[in-house]
Amino acid sequence: MYKLLLIVTLFMAQRSLAQTDSTATMGSAAVVKDPRVDKLILKQIEINAETTRETRKNMPGFRIQVINTTDRSKVFAAKAKVYQEFPDLKPYLLYQAPNYKLKVGNFKTQEEAEEMQKQLERLFPSGTYVIRDVIEVKIADDPR
Repeated sequence: MYKLLLIVTLFMAQRSLAQTDSTATMGSAAVVKDPRVDKLILKQIEINAETTRETRKNMPGFRIQVINTTDRSKVFAAKAKVYQEFPDLKPYLLYQAPNYKLKVGNFKTQEEAEEMQKQLERLFPSGTYVIRDVIEVKIADDPR
C-alpha cells in the first residue's frame, strides 16, 4: 500500500513540475528558418507563373470540323490524310459517345478558317464546317 502511495505521489509531483517548467519558458521563443524554405518559395512562384501562362494560351477562336462519324477507322484515316497533306495543321480528335469528331486548326478569325476550309474541301467532299471553339495560341516567348 505504501509503495502504491509513493508511486502516485511521485507521479503527481512530476506532473506538477512539468507544468511549471513549461510556463517558465513561455515568454520567449527563437525561430530558426531553414534557408531551403526561401528556395521552395521561389520555386512555387515560378510554378504559379508558368501555370498562369498556360491558361493564357487558350482563347476563343475557330476550328474546322472535318468529319463526324461513329466509325473509328474513318476518323483515323481522315486524321492521317490531314497529317499528310497539311503537316502544319494540328488535328484534334474528340470522342463523344457514340461519335468521333475530327477538328483541325487554330484560327483566330473566321476568314482564316474559311480560307483553309476551301483547301480541305477537295480532300473531304462530304463536307467541312467552320465551328467556334477554344483554340491554342502561341505566345511570342513560347519556344514551341
